[in-house]
Amino acid sequence: MRRVLPLLVGALALGLAGRAATQPPPESAPSLGSPALARIVVDGSINPAVAAFLDESIARAVREGAPALVVQLDTPGGLLQSARTIVKALLGAPLPVIVWVAPSGAGAGSAGVFVTMAAHVAAMAPGTSIGAAHPVGGQGEDIPGAMGEKVENFTASFSEAIARQRGRNVEWAVKAVRESVSITADEAAKIHVVDLVAKDLGAIVRWAEGKTVEVAGVQTKLALDMVLDADGQPRVHDYEMRLAQRVLNVLADPNLAYLLLMAGLVGLYVELTHPGFGLPGVAGAICLLLALTALQVLPVNYGALALLLLGVVLLVAEAFVPTFGALAVGGLVALVLGSLFLFDTEGGGGVAVARSLIVSVAGTVGALMLIVSLLVVRTQFRKPTTGSEGMLGLHGEVRQRLAPQGMVLVAGEYWSARSDVPIEPGTPIEVTGIDGLVLHVRPVGTATT
Repeated sequence: MRRVLPLLVGALALGLAGRAATQPPPESAPSLGSPALARIVVDGSINPAVAAFLDESIARAVREGAPALVVQLDTPGGLLQSARTIVKALLGAPLPVIVWVAPSGAGAGSAGVFVTMAAHVAAMAPGTSIGAAHPVGGQGEDIPGAMGEKVENFTASFSEAIARQRGRNVEWAVKAVRESVSITADEAAKIHVVDLVAKDLGAIVRWAEGKTVEVAGVQTKLALDMVLDADGQPRVHDYEMRLAQRVLNVLADPNLAYLLLMAGLVGLYVELTHPGFGLPGVAGAICLLLALTALQVLPVNYGALALLLLGVVLLVAEAFVPTFGALAVGGLVALVLGSLFLFDTEGGGGVAVARSLIVSVAGTVGALMLIVSLLVVRTQFRKPTTGSEGMLGLHGEVRQRLAPQGMVLVAGEYWSARSDVPIEPGTPIEVTGIDGLVLHVRPVGTATT
């Protein structure tokens, strides 16, 4: 119980903290006062946390009566499934959504292309770029074979559908997927991939005033000049991610989720094979819970996850039922196969664990198992050092003449001893057996018969 209690306390504390962090914001949000644009900043990859944040922000902006929601975007891309979720939210948004690729030097790459084109108003800051939306694997590699062709065809049709829905350049939308073309902000505005190039939000508001867009299936005339202050600058109310979303935004990296999963399994393995440490078990439980949190939003192959768990079971079994490495090798193979197929590549749009990371983890686990197996073999062939077996072969000295029984000094202790031949005091002797508390000895160097 002393070993289990820290694990339970750590798991309970983390669970309570996660529950508190994931509580939704109150429905009665404070009023914005004077009309103001709602704004969120997406600076990083497109993942489930960003999709959830955008969906919540749309609902919050509607509750607070904001005339429009601004998404300031700078992304290299992300998960296709998350991009589809965001596009669905934008196309069905009950208020106008402005996507602004900013600041200068930013870009809307890969999944960011779809998010930008799905906006009611799409703008880019000077010095930004958009494009390169060809679907790739989790580490930027091409998806091979028929699977790659299927994903490319689907993504191209997805991009085309968004462009047609928003009246944007359909031909370029398809080329961005099939040929990975990328263009600057000026080129994007010229060929109508986006609506305008704007150095600030004020320019976007002034351009959009009076324009008609389709909002939730209804043609709506934009009225945004109400958000301008006396200096002609728009009032903005920034929304921030909740704590749980910020944590999930970090954890939604498949490589990090995999490392946390393996760290958790290794921690529990160490605790099970070496009970009493406590710290590896607690750390392993925390890492495992964080990994499971990340796996909830990633496209997991549960068969591969079962392979990972089987690998850990086999490795633990090797420690308790030594098979000279047979179970360890089977466990290592299960870990590698489970790692390779841990994520559903087709469903997740190329989510995968880096091959180099899998090789590193497998090599580390393999080396650890080899060391454990060698120690087990050495232990089995090592001479006993305790108990009656540990006395055999020890040397000592006769202190009282053995004729045939007397006293000897062995390992700093006096023992009653018996010999088949008389032995004089001071003679070195060797222990050949033990009968209760009486040692059987012989003179050192005497051959056995």
